[in-house]
Amino acid sequence: MSSPTGASLFTGFTRLCKGLSVVLVCGYIAVQIFPSVLTYVALIPARTIPFGWNLITAGYIEQTVQGVLSSTIGLLFIGKLLEPIWGSREFLKFIFIVNFLTSVCVFITAISLYYVTMQENYLYMPLSGFSGVLSGLLVGVKQIIPDQELSLLKIKAKWLPSIMLLLAIAISFFTIEPATYLPILIFGTYIGWIYLRYFQRKQETRLKGDPSDEFAFSTFFPEFMRPVIDPIALIFDRMLCGRSEASNDARGYTVGSAPLPGSDPIEATRRRERGARALEERLATERLTVGAKDKTDESDIDATENV
Repeated sequence: MSSPTGASLFTGFTRLCKGLSVVLVCGYIAVQIFPSVLTYVALIPARTIPFGWNLITAGYIEQTVQGVLSSTIGLLFIGKLLEPIWGSREFLKFIFIVNFLTSVCVFITAISLYYVTMQENYLYMPLSGFSGVLSGLLVGVKQIIPDQELSLLKIKAKWLPSIMLLLAIAISFFTIEPATYLPILIFGTYIGWIYLRYFQRKQETRLKGDPSDEFAFSTFFPEFMRPVIDPIALIFDRMLCGRSEASNDARGYTVGSAPLPGSDPIEATRRRERGARALEERLATERLTVGAKDKTDESDIDATENV
């Protein structure tokens, strides 16, 4: 007899995530059957100018079996949590924005590395994969249920993006071409955080962003490093995002004396509470459903034995 937890783990996937998973699988199959297609859909910096659409298509093309498996599984399970909270439209918007801007940043990085090193492999290596979007979605998990402990890993959800990047950086020392995946992961994480921190519009209040202390850039780092990270992050915050003085009390942002949209830490707290509550309700519903099914199966077995 299957356990309720095991059965519920593989149910409840959203229709949008299933559709995107099909796109990822079909993209992988296409480049395996027709390898020349990779030239037109992957991000090849030297050819991006005539083939500009690869800034969009590259994120949905996996070149390896492990890549398509990890991307598909990650999308289904993370989407199962985030899409009901964000809504399908916002979820799809997040994926599109993170994918496109990650590709743009990777393109600029590859061109810069070429001019610094004069190595042509940075111009012609095919770069692709959904890992940038997945890393951005992990930031969404960090935002929604930061203190939720994952039973399998025994760690809190807020550390998932940091651990993923730490492992990727460590592995890069032992791989031949870390440039094919490491920039994608780093930019995907950072762009996902920027969007959620400053630009995501809340459906209920129409406010933007999450300026709470619990979602500050320094929370990606261990506690002892935050006094060093916070001043640096504040400089880039003012330079890149047009924010001025930060409030010491609410960690909100102001222009003069007027708070900017989204600078309400109470709303950020409510969103995390809604995320935790939605997760608990989903798990409870799945346990009840599976429990009822198991009781029905037991009744059928008893009836058969009596006969």
